[in-house]
Amino acid sequence: MAGRLAGLTLLLLAAGIGLALALQAWLTSPLAAFALALLLMLPVVAMAVRQQLRPMLSLFRALAGTVDSYRDGDFSFGLSWRRNDEIAELVDTHNALGDALREQRLGLVQRELLLDTMVQNTPVAMVLVDPAGHVTYANLAARREFNGGRRIEGQSLEALLEAAPEPLRDAIQSGRDGLFSLGEDDEEQTWHVSRREFRLNGRPQRLLMLRQLTTELRRQEVQTWKKVIRVISHELNNSLAPVASLAHSGAELTRRGQYARLESVFGTIEERARHLEGFIRGYASFAKLPSPRLEAVAWPALAERLRSQIDFVLEGALPDEPARLDVPQIEQALLNLLKNAHESGSPPEGVTLRVRRLPGQLRIEVGDRGTGMSEAVLANALVPFYSTKRSGTGLGLALAREIAEAHGGRISLGNRQDGGLVVTLVLPVLE
Repeated sequence: MAGRLAGLTLLLLAAGIGLALALQAWLTSPLAAFALALLLMLPVVAMAVRQQLRPMLSLFRALAGTVDSYRDGDFSFGLSWRRNDEIAELVDTHNALGDALREQRLGLVQRELLLDTMVQNTPVAMVLVDPAGHVTYANLAARREFNGGRRIEGQSLEALLEAAPEPLRDAIQSGRDGLFSLGEDDEEQTWHVSRREFRLNGRPQRLLMLRQLTTELRRQEVQTWKKVIRVISHELNNSLAPVASLAHSGAELTRRGQYARLESVFGTIEERARHLEGFIRGYASFAKLPSPRLEAVAWPALAERLRSQIDFVLEGALPDEPARLDVPQIEQALLNLLKNAHESGSPPEGVTLRVRRLPGQLRIEVGDRGTGMSEAVLANALVPFYSTKRSGTGLGLALAREIAEAHGGRISLGNRQDGGLVVTLVLPVLE
């Protein structure tokens, strides 16, 4: 391109000089001849430059058009330049960019299509709500649950909830993740609602997800009952087998007239009977756990109540803010955990209690320096009636779990790196 412009410039310059020399034969003044030659050459120069720049100007207009198309998401346009110069390299680079963007766009479209197909056909009902409370997106499952399969985009979520079953409406309006049930008796279905908040295109959005858990819960329920039955059978056999054997021995001693040994036999039978009585009493207390009755309690006062019943080492400072809890239930749960910690083989100074208030939650940790738990024991430790201790009922951890979940929290167990076990209660901060 630069070579052509240089050649054109030299050609026009030579023509101008030649014209000026020719005009000197007619004009007496050389200056007048050069001025007239310049005046005559200006239109020629303008036409020549315009002719040379016309393809380039056309290319620039096409380039501006393709950039606008790219901005609109259309990458199907390309440029053509027949000359082999610097501009050809620019055109090739631009076309390569368009090809790359087109391939990326095609890949995104394919992934979006796959994602949309998966979202539309998932059994989880998904509803996206904008800050004004209007539905901006809903998959097929959500349309079935809220509007009989018809579209609900653009409608108000509040209006949809007014026509929804009361348990569904209450679960969504509560603002928390949780379970709820729809239907009655044999037709009852258990659902889980969860919500997430994020920003889409710079605007806050709220995603509601409804998942039916009936089949999964029933399968888990069957597995839990199998575990419970195994544990109860084991506990009953451990008590009834010795009782049957001792009863036979007592009858034999009576037949022989050896009454002095009967006291020992009856004492052992009484001990096993009382063990079974305690086992049944523990089951009854576990099965009849009432709903939490929340009240404000200061952590130092609760810690002193615990310390008056069992020893432990307090790690860190207690939270200054009082907590809203069912004090008797939380106290019972912590007593069970501290008792287990002392029975783990840990030295007394290794039994610790730590309470921390984090954003939106309370974290209570009971630790020990005992032997810890194997993977198999960790997997079953929270199952009711499961115990590795000879005289254990298997209800301490299960009751603590029930209390934590009744407060909207959870419990977890884990072995400590330097030996021992830590049990963590995570409870929501209730105002």
